[in-house]
Amino acid sequence: MTSQTYTFFLVPNFSMMAFTAAVEPLRSANRMSGSPLYDWAVISRDGGPVRASNGLEVVPQFAMSDVESCETLFICAGIDAHRFDDRPTMAWLRKIARQGGMVGALCTGTHLLAKAGLLGGYQCTIHWEDLETFAEEHPELNVTDDIFEIDRNRITCSGGTAALDLMLHLITIEQGAELAGKVSEQFIHERIRESHDHQRMALQSRVGVSDPKLLAAIGEMEANLEEPLPLPEIADAVVLSTRQLERLFKKHLARTPSRYYRELRLHHARLMLMQGSASILSIALAAGFVSASHFSRRYREYFGRTPREERRVAG
Repeated sequence: MTSQTYTFFLVPNFSMMAFTAAVEPLRSANRMSGSPLYDWAVISRDGGPVRASNGLEVVPQFAMSDVESCETLFICAGIDAHRFDDRPTMAWLRKIARQGGMVGALCTGTHLLAKAGLLGGYQCTIHWEDLETFAEEHPELNVTDDIFEIDRNRITCSGGTAALDLMLHLITIEQGAELAGKVSEQFIHERIRESHDHQRMALQSRVGVSDPKLLAAIGEMEANLEEPLPLPEIADAVVLSTRQLERLFKKHLARTPSRYYRELRLHHARLMLMQGSASILSIALAAGFVSASHFSRRYREYFGRTPREERRVAG
């Protein structure tokens, strides 16, 4: 029996969770089947150890120059993948893609595939933190918020535990649902998610409240970050008075609706600062602030540093 080989290219600061969630199902499939169905190889640019975002290092088996072709290749990235711009790596990725095998990305590795010009005409996805900035930087691409996308010979995965669902999906296709179910059960993974499942948790789970009126109000806020709605308009949308809405926020979230809305916009801005190259003014406007100075003042009050300092720290 010939094993199917998956190759994992590790980029500095890669997500250990996404990497292990992709490798472990292959190991378990071999164990559960009693056959060497899968093999895997780990590579890096120069063959040297690669440090993950959690500080642990993984020692690859090969350098990229040692690998001429791949049956299935996954680029494993994580924090700061949008800053990775190594021309030899991009050229190598294009060469591997020309061989005709599957080329994919885990977590933020989608940035590298896009920079290498390998996603034109394909549906793709990326971790939700990078989703908005990635879509803005690549308006020519068809970007979704699904947990993973398989489009012909391209695979992109949002990362985290979604990599486990992706690999279970591939095992189902290649070896059948029974084996995939056994592997899923080994990892106490009670449901194999489909590709079109959304990445983010339901609003109720994220916020930790269950009041339907309050959740509806927060939903209105999240949908209108760039052009904030007046509080009376939000109250009208959820069929409450402004005073009733204020009481709900104070009772369940210990803050006013205005403060909560501003904090949402500031966190939104922080993601854009850390993951993109847009100007401070552009980010301020995208987060619903009228000027860069007003944005900077509010940002410093909340996070303890200015937007420029935040960007320096992130860089």
